Amino acid sequence: MSFSPFRDERGAAKELAAVTYADLAQLADMDEGYVLEFKRSFTSSVKAKVPKIIASFANSRGGWLIIGIADDDRSICPVPRLAADYGQIIGELCRRHVSPAPPFDVRFIPNPANEDEGVVVVRVEEGSFPPYVADGVVEIREGSTSGPATGAALVELYDKATRRQSRIAEFCRRTVFFARPVPLFDLYLFRMDTVGRDTPSRDEVAVCAEAMRRAFAAQRLECHVQHAHDSLIFRTSVAFDGMAPHSAIELFPDESIKLTVPAVLCPPAERDRALAALRAACTPQVGEAGRTAPDARQVGAAERTEDAGDAAPLMGAAEQVEPGAPVCLRGAGVAAGAAKTAHPRVMSASDTLRRVTRMAAVLDRYIRERRGSWQPYATAYELENMAGVLLWSDDPLYLSYVRGHGPLFCGTTDCRSRVRYLNDGAHDAFRARQFAGSHFFEACGLPLGSPDPEDNALVDALLRG
Repeated sequence: MSFSPFRDERGAAKELAAVTYADLAQLADMDEGYVLEFKRSFTSSVKAKVPKIIASFANSRGGWLIIGIADDDRSICPVPRLAADYGQIIGELCRRHVSPAPPFDVRFIPNPANEDEGVVVVRVEEGSFPPYVADGVVEIREGSTSGPATGAALVELYDKATRRQSRIAEFCRRTVFFARPVPLFDLYLFRMDTVGRDTPSRDEVAVCAEAMRRAFAAQRLECHVQHAHDSLIFRTSVAFDGMAPHSAIELFPDESIKLTVPAVLCPPAERDRALAALRAACTPQVGEAGRTAPDARQVGAAERTEDAGDAAPLMGAAEQVEPGAPVCLRGAGVAAGAAKTAHPRVMSASDTLRRVTRMAAVLDRYIRERRGSWQPYATAYELENMAGVLLWSDDPLYLSYVRGHGPLFCGTTDCRSRVRYLNDGAHDAFRARQFAGSHFFEACGLPLGSPDPEDNALVDALLRG
């Protein structure tokens, strides 16, 4: 945990959520400094300084701004409770005056003797992507005050942001082992507010593990735990060759998370029915000029693979190529005698989506169990081993969509999305379940927020299904 001016009875640092009005007495022996600043009142002049103070903390090592404490003798001078929440007021000040949005939290701690007054405590985290600019000026901490950054300090701030981006990119390449290659949907959640915090103890890691087990139990899922060298892996089934691949959640000591969900591939009979329906929907229509629609060839193209030998390990035992199946030539220059047989892989949209959203709901439950928030996280999603896997749904709207646009399938082996930062003010209502569900279809080729009403109607229909 990073610096806190408040300590519990054992001397351990307290988080903002645990601070009580009685704890304010601990400030009596403290001076303002690099990570601590006091303001007696919340006047208009103080409001004007708040964005600069918060930006300077975010550009430095984080810090605490406490409003309602005299800066000369550290006496408690309660400020009145306002009709509006102090968090909203300070948040709006920063939205207007600071860019990008700095990471901070605000709490009004009421006076037990008079609930209409109290002290405002602002906890500012060290920013992950500096510089944070307040009204056109890059402010940093200089002793107990804030001031403009010099040239050397600016270079260091930009370097810090670059290093953080590299760490996130490296995290988004984590791989959870499966006994055989399978098509996977991955969701990466990198926690950004742990810079400078101590490595958690075994007991703290055990508390996190128990919260994850409770989250699995809440979804009525089995939970099998594996210990990796730097993480814990929670699986819904035992990881063993020959067993059906199931989902996994990798949890790191800093509470960064990776969710890995195998796609649900259709068994042979259902796959054949799906392919027949897709072929029928994509039957070429001859126009007035005698040309056929280009989308009519997409199913056939998706059925061919550059290396048919790569397809067999991606199927379950029930999905292996049947004797007498049609032959698919591998590629130009490959001898006909070297050709192999393989069926195209078809993924059930409804079954895979159900699996994705159920596992993502485990993550939401875990955050609630930990009494945390998604705002400190950066997130991205990825598809692995998905090249050419056809998306199938028997929803009439999907078949209608296929007639006009062609079937949906992943166009490349690995499709990693851009990173989204959940503390940017645009993701205050973020839930892993909704995000994973909708972006699963985006990863399969269906654009979210498309101007085409047919795209949006299909997303809604598939999510309902």
